[in-house]
Amino acid sequence: MTDPELPVVISERRRLINLAYRLLGSLAEAEDVVQETYARWYALSELQRREVHTPGAWFTTVAGRICLDLLGSARARRESYVGEWIPEPVPDRAEWLGGPVPADPADRVTLDESISMAFLVVLDSMTPAERVAFVLHDVFRYSFAEVAEVVGRTPAACRQLASSARGRIRTSRSPSTDERAGVVRAFKHAWETTNIEALVALLDPQAIATADSGGLVPAFFHPIVGGDRIARTWMEIAARNSLPTLVERTVNGQPGLVAQVDGVTVSVYAFDIADARITRIWAIRNPEKLRVWM
Repeated sequence: MTDPELPVVISERRRLINLAYRLLGSLAEAEDVVQETYARWYALSELQRREVHTPGAWFTTVAGRICLDLLGSARARRESYVGEWIPEPVPDRAEWLGGPVPADPADRVTLDESISMAFLVVLDSMTPAERVAFVLHDVFRYSFAEVAEVVGRTPAACRQLASSARGRIRTSRSPSTDERAGVVRAFKHAWETTNIEALVALLDPQAIATADSGGLVPAFFHPIVGGDRIARTWMEIAARNSLPTLVERTVNGQPGLVAQVDGVTVSVYAFDIADARITRIWAIRNPEKLRVWM
């Protein structure tokens, strides 16, 4: 017999992946959360499922609680991680969510900004409860009463959690996509032509570059601070090996670069940009985080 709730269950998948990815910073873990949420739904009796008046709210509550539990143990897992940990990069939303993404234009802006690498890195510095309260309320527009159901605290406490998290988010004007793309394209050209002067000019003097290899492939283990040092490092990379093919791609909703060797993605680069200069570079080299880019 066909499950009458199946269309609702399937329709929730995209939103649950969106939510779990922002909470965990890992597309692979987000997929696992959704599968576990579905497993718990079908573990209910048919009568129990019929008693759920709003299945969407039920799915969100369960997925949010699973993510909260995972976030609680994430810091312990990170202690054994080799080198720096960076959230898993994702390509254009239509690619990683499987097809066109219908959305209200106003919501689209909010959702795209909330998967930027800079945003996810800030989220990762929050406590699990802050992160869940902030993402559910400020990004997905759930009421604090609904957030309280997930976090297991009062609505007033959840309001305070979201407020505390909000204070960590940078509020300066973000450059347009075209501005970002121009800077990234200039960085790509300077790197390909080994023009160190051009690279230095594109980098903020206090820029920071961070690499994530998980110890599985070569990469610098500690962040590099300073535009001059970053430029020299990138020149050393170009001199040490034949430069891979660099392709301009959307990385976490913003212009970025993908490095490929024989058609296989070996690195994904995300950037943060302010005043027409690069302030942060995140180089993701861990092959386990690049599977969706293959």
